[in-house]
Amino acid sequence: MTELRANKGFHPILEEQHPYMFIDSCMQAWPDADYGIAHRHGVTAYAVTGWMPHAPLSEALEGLMFWHLVAREHPHLTVADSAADIRRAWEEGGATFIITAQCGDFISDRLHRLAAFYRLGLRILIPAYNATNLICDGCLDRTDGGLTRFGQLVVRECNRIGLLMDCSHLGRRAGLEIAERSRQPVVFTHSNARAIVDNPRNIDDEQIAACAATGGVVGLAPFGPFVLRDDQTDWPTLEDFIDHIDHVANVTGSAAHIGIGTDMSLGTYPLHEENPWGEPKYARIDGRYSRLITGDVRSPMRALRDFHTYPHVLRLIDRLAARGYSEEDIAGILGENFLRVFSEVWK
Repeated sequence: MTELRANKGFHPILEEQHPYMFIDSCMQAWPDADYGIAHRHGVTAYAVTGWMPHAPLSEALEGLMFWHLVAREHPHLTVADSAADIRRAWEEGGATFIITAQCGDFISDRLHRLAAFYRLGLRILIPAYNATNLICDGCLDRTDGGLTRFGQLVVRECNRIGLLMDCSHLGRRAGLEIAERSRQPVVFTHSNARAIVDNPRNIDDEQIAACAATGGVVGLAPFGPFVLRDDQTDWPTLEDFIDHIDHVANVTGSAAHIGIGTDMSLGTYPLHEENPWGEPKYARIDGRYSRLITGDVRSPMRALRDFHTYPHVLRLIDRLAARGYSEEDIAGILGENFLRVFSEVWK
C-alpha cells in the first residue's frame, strides 16, 4: 500500500473492510479498470464521471449505458438509483456507481433530455465544465455572468425530477445563483477552500456557506493541484488536505457539510493531448503543480504523498481522529453526509 505505482488507476485490495461507508463524490473509470475487485478497495460508492465533458448527446448516451454494462458483467457492482441502493451495497460488501455528468453540453437547448437521462440513471449534474455554455458561466472563463435564462429553467427542472446539482467547475456567481434558486440541497463534489489555496477551481467562504445553507455538502479533493499552497514546493500531504476540512468545518460550524471527492481513477487515465490549432487558451489549474511535482496525469503524485490510492483512506480516518473529529464526524465525512443529501434529493 505504500509503494508508488506508475499508473494511479490500479489500487491494492483492502483485506479487511473498514467500518465506514465511503462515498467518493468524484472519480473517473476507464475500460481497463480492475472492475472485478473494485468492491475491495474500501469504497462503497464511486460517483463516476459518466462521459467526457463537452460530449454531444450521442456520446453522452453511449457513455451512460457503459456503466450499466459494467454492472451487469460484475456481480459485486451495481448502478445506484437511490440512497437505499448505496446502503445495501455497503451492507452486502459490494460497491456501486453513481452516474454523474461533468458538463451539461449534452442537453443543448433541449430541457426534456434531463428527465430522460435521469430515468437512465444520471444522478448528479455539473451544468458547465470550466467554460461558459448555454446554461451558465464556467470558472475559467473571463466573465462571471451566472445563470442564463435557460440555466434558470435547468435548475427548476433538476428540482422537479430529483437530479442533484453540482457547482464544481462553475463560475462563482453561477454556483451562488444555483444555491439561491434551488429548492433542494446542492453540492460541490470536488473543490477545496480558496482561502487556503487560491486555485480557480477552489471555492471561497461565501460559496461554502451558500452550499451549506441549502443543506448541501462540499466534497473536498485530495488532488495535489488543489492542495499545494503558494509557499509550498514539495509534494502535499494529508495534513495539508485536512487543513481544508478544518476550514470548511469552521465556516459551516460543524462537519455535517463535508465529504470527500478524490478525483482518482480506476483504470488508465487518458493522456491530455492538446491541439495547438484548436485549443482555447484557458487558464491552467495545475501549472505550478506540474512544474514542481509532476505534470503526468497518470502519476500517483497527482494526489497526496500519503493518500494516492484508495486503501489509504485508512490513513485519512486515523488523521481525522487525531485532529479531534468524532466517530460521527468521520462517518459523515466519509459518506453519511452525502447519503443524507441523496436521500433528500433523488426521487
